[in-house]
Amino acid sequence: MSGRSTRDRPRGITARTIAQAKLNLFLHILAREASGYHQLETLFCRLDLGDEVTVRTDGRGRSLDSSGDALPADGLGPVERNLAWRAAVAFSDAAGWPNDWAIEVTKRIPVGGGLGGGSADAGAVLRCLNALAPSPLSANRLLGLAGQLGADVPFLTFDKPLALAWGRGERMLALPALPSCDVTLICFPFGVATPAAFGWIDADRGSAAVAPASLDVAGLDTWQRLATLAHNDFEAVVARHHPEIARVLEELRRDLSTNHGAIALLTGSGSTVALLSAASGDHERARDGRLDGVASRLVATRTATAVVGVEVSD
Repeated sequence: MSGRSTRDRPRGITARTIAQAKLNLFLHILAREASGYHQLETLFCRLDLGDEVTVRTDGRGRSLDSSGDALPADGLGPVERNLAWRAAVAFSDAAGWPNDWAIEVTKRIPVGGGLGGGSADAGAVLRCLNALAPSPLSANRLLGLAGQLGADVPFLTFDKPLALAWGRGERMLALPALPSCDVTLICFPFGVATPAAFGWIDADRGSAAVAPASLDVAGLDTWQRLATLAHNDFEAVVARHHPEIARVLEELRRDLSTNHGAIALLTGSGSTVALLSAASGDHERARDGRLDGVASRLVATRTATAVVGVEVSD
């Protein structure tokens, strides 16, 4: 990393980081606002799995290039809708800098699976630009920009690997990282559109009010205790529309080593299912072929004990 102060840095320097994926270890969907947004209550956890994000401020225009083995067949869509691009525009508007940037993303996080890949890229761009900026934004202002981009983006801009979040994801309480745990991601050949999943929730609930859960933060300090709280409100409605997900969850949970604090749950609004367990046998059973025909890809990773920092070079 460069030893120069941000004010002494020349134009054209580069920042790099890993945009780590996330899991929602529990996810409660609360009241729907008049605006249509839903209040959330969730426990976010970062994974080691992440996209590689590089940001350059070279004064040669604005560009975004994506590559990697997790890209969908049709790419990432119009650049103006890409969250990484929108994050750069938001930062530029707020800080008055930079006018030009080049963003490169190497995708490793499966797209459309509820793992926060686009949000992680946006958070990484915000962190990279703030590391490069002649006058960096305060942490609160940076998180404010993140909150305008989506409910997952504040956590994925935050510098902690584990946090409770409320509201639209902008209110967070950092928690001590849990010991790293093996994770198997069961990735389906289809995604679940988040607006559709919220629509299924609303159709089920009608006008019924949903109260926040009563949480004991002290009970979130071990995987064994957390396994008793792991839950995703999206799971029932998403599994009803996608029986493959219901089947995988049922088969995984049938054989889990629950004494090790094992967890199997839908990630975000889906479609990926995550298996977290300290017992190697749980992961071996997930890979033993019984899920053939429903899962297109299995990805092995671990829960993160730290957030990857930003590396700056001239």
